[in-house]
Amino acid sequence: MEESKNYGHHHPLLLLDEEQLINNQSGVADCSKCGEKVSAPCFSCAESCGFYLHKVCTAAPLEINHPFHRDHPLVLMQKPPYSFGTYICDFCDKTCEKFFYHCPDLDFHIKCALFTFNISENNLKELEHFVCQDPLVSTKNDDEELEEGRKCFGCWEPLANYTHFSPYCGFNLHKKCAELPLELSNICHCQHPLVLQFNSERLSCKICKVTQKRGFVYGCSSCKLVFHIECLSPPLDLAIEDESHQHTFTRLLRRVPYICDACGIEGIYNAYICCTCNIMVHKRCTSLPRIIKSKWHDHCIFHKYFLQNDFKSSSCTICHDEVNPKHGSYSCSYCNIKFHLRCVTEEKSLYSVVSLENEYEISNGGLEILSDKSVESATCVFERNDAGEATKIKHFKHLHDLKLSPFVGGYENNCDGCMLPISEPFYYCLECVFFLHKVCAELPKVKHVWHHPCQQPLSLISNKAFCCGMCWHVSNAFAYECCKCETKICLRCMIAFTPGARTCLKHEHPLFFYRDYKGQCNACSLPTWAAFCCKDCNFVLHRGCFSLPITAHHKCDVHLLSLTDHDDNSYSESHYCDICEESRDPNRWFYHCAACDTSAHVGCVLGQYPFFKLGSIYEDKNHPHPLTIVKNIFNYPECDKCGKLCEDLALKCSKSDCKYIIHWNCAASRSLQRWWEWLL
Repeated sequence: MEESKNYGHHHPLLLLDEEQLINNQSGVADCSKCGEKVSAPCFSCAESCGFYLHKVCTAAPLEINHPFHRDHPLVLMQKPPYSFGTYICDFCDKTCEKFFYHCPDLDFHIKCALFTFNISENNLKELEHFVCQDPLVSTKNDDEELEEGRKCFGCWEPLANYTHFSPYCGFNLHKKCAELPLELSNICHCQHPLVLQFNSERLSCKICKVTQKRGFVYGCSSCKLVFHIECLSPPLDLAIEDESHQHTFTRLLRRVPYICDACGIEGIYNAYICCTCNIMVHKRCTSLPRIIKSKWHDHCIFHKYFLQNDFKSSSCTICHDEVNPKHGSYSCSYCNIKFHLRCVTEEKSLYSVVSLENEYEISNGGLEILSDKSVESATCVFERNDAGEATKIKHFKHLHDLKLSPFVGGYENNCDGCMLPISEPFYYCLECVFFLHKVCAELPKVKHVWHHPCQQPLSLISNKAFCCGMCWHVSNAFAYECCKCETKICLRCMIAFTPGARTCLKHEHPLFFYRDYKGQCNACSLPTWAAFCCKDCNFVLHRGCFSLPITAHHKCDVHLLSLTDHDDNSYSESHYCDICEESRDPNRWFYHCAACDTSAHVGCVLGQYPFFKLGSIYEDKNHPHPLTIVKNIFNYPECDKCGKLCEDLALKCSKSDCKYIIHWNCAASRSLQRWWEWLL
């Protein structure tokens, strides 16, 4: 055990080897400089105060002129210069708050900056004692490590694709990516040599047109272009055989512009052709999966090079732009919808490759779906009408059979699934007061969604109080719960964010959700960053405003109040709320009764908890009897906990001889309490 200088620490430090580190540690410790889990050789405080420092971190220079980034020096900094206090490393893609190397374009962990510098110097001593793993020969432990879809930090292709170093070395890295030449000449760019570098300017690859933000690329600074490592084919890579296509692709040894028949994106370099099918594709597109399961759609979807004219929509379900039927795309023939290849495969975490025989039964004629085993229905159908529509069903979340309503007209009940006012078409129960919109009844038991980060699916639940992870409303109606993180999402959000055209009763045209849309909401007049938009006019809605109930009850009026999008009365004195008696912006939506001329803010009408199923039972560990969820309208008893009047949502003892009552906010946990205010 060697004593060393203190490197800015107030006690002397001791140099530890691996055995000494194990004996010295009482638990898992982090390096005080880089924030990573400490490993030998490292320094430890001689006074055992918990201070550890990697040996490599003590030698970190204040500035690095990195061969992979010649535009600026990398400067060692103690804290990120960002308001949110963290940064994401541009090599390993992990977040950190400790010391790091920074320049105007890039941020790196200390270990990542020094490691890549050693790669540029062809100094691989750090990796010498780690074994290389062949992708064809793996152990059970290796397979478990790679199950998460780990990517090589160099090329950001799956680690399991090539021989790679053991992940225990701290870096996910292919052996070939650690041994890349610093310069190479290639037919794709004959004018200048291509230099191995970081993609600091976030340029898209000239071959596949995809932007790789992390890792290495080959680039030409003079011409402002980059190439992915995988896209630069070796000179002898003249033919590619892949199980996703029945014929061999042959490389075209000419630089010609073309439109890729697999994805529809322009290419200039490295075209591969199939003479049998008369198609020309990017190299990356020669290995496209034939079938994928995407979080954007309930069914598995197929890749086709050309589409028939039997699809009802010509737009991509994700971006809503037109899909050219003459170029390749993914589609679901069961639902007659299609996706741009670049849209549905842009984020690799949002889809998985499906084996043909496990998920589908296919007709002898080709890709016609006979059955889809990937979707489990929540209903059992007993009767159908002549049009094939289910008229009598059994939903697994309700005790009795449900009938499709034959009635047309207004209803004052709410759907027990989403808690929005009931409207046609819907199912109802003959034995109790239970209603389900047809669209809510047809949702599957288990669902993958694009807007939730976990890889695990979400399962349909009911009769459990929850706070929606998207709209933050508290409810006890139906919801989808993540099997991993237990986040819950209400049916209103699940339906609203299901890709495709959505109907809004306050607008004549269908609306489409855009993940990145800067505009102004027509309902609340506030700016949007993501919104439901009309492709035919400038109508825009926030996701919260999109799901507002069309009608609502309130004690201020004997009639149902209707959601209104304009005020015909130009007299300014009429622009006030009949509930709070405060002024009301005539440009914002409000609730109105035409018969009584009652007008009120949306928030004043709906209150704090508009989506609770009243009359349902809630178990509270602080009371011996079951409690009933109630909303007091006229009589306001005092809360047994705080002593204030119970004017809104409350819990009342279900036993007639027990007068116990308590505010919802006094009984519920903090996570089930409303903390935000209405925009309207």
